[in-house]
Amino acid sequence: MVSNLIWMVSRGILLGALLSAAPVLAQSIAEKVEVCAGCHGQDGKPVDKTIPIIWGQQAGYIYIQLRDFKRGDRKNEIMQPIVSSFEKADMMAIAEYFAQKRWPELGQPRSPKNVAQRALSAEHSVGCTGCHLEQFQGDGTVPRLAGQSQAYLAKTIADFRTGARGNNPGMTDLMRATSADDLAALTEYLAGL
Repeated sequence: MVSNLIWMVSRGILLGALLSAAPVLAQSIAEKVEVCAGCHGQDGKPVDKTIPIIWGQQAGYIYIQLRDFKRGDRKNEIMQPIVSSFEKADMMAIAEYFAQKRWPELGQPRSPKNVAQRALSAEHSVGCTGCHLEQFQGDGTVPRLAGQSQAYLAKTIADFRTGARGNNPGMTDLMRATSADDLAALTEYLAGL
């Protein structure tokens, strides 16, 4: 309970700092991406494991997520105020900036053989590689999943399943049609790639 309270207070302080600093300080792309480092990490490793890696992520995907946060199609109490003043050119430049970065290594262990087998069996049923490609690297507007934080993957899947993340109805349908055990195996497998 105390740790949750501390986390909520620190998150509120960070949000307040970002909101007060963003409109005044974030004039150039370099300054705007510096604001991103507060949560997504100075070295590309997010400070909270439920926050996605954006270093080395697909530029088209980053742009679409920024756009969706700005439009309100994707909800997040921290991201929406930050992107509210961004223009399309800003969002595209930010997306390109992060796409050019090297994907950080989180040091997550490879999944055990039985988990990998279950994950690959689930993947064949769902068809993840049809969009995310053979090595789960993504392309264009489809995100890289390989090496993403397991906590972020699990949160994203849960958000799609519950409808909390509504900016991709196709993913919502796929996540709802896949068993929780198969999805858990997929998150562990993908995180360890």
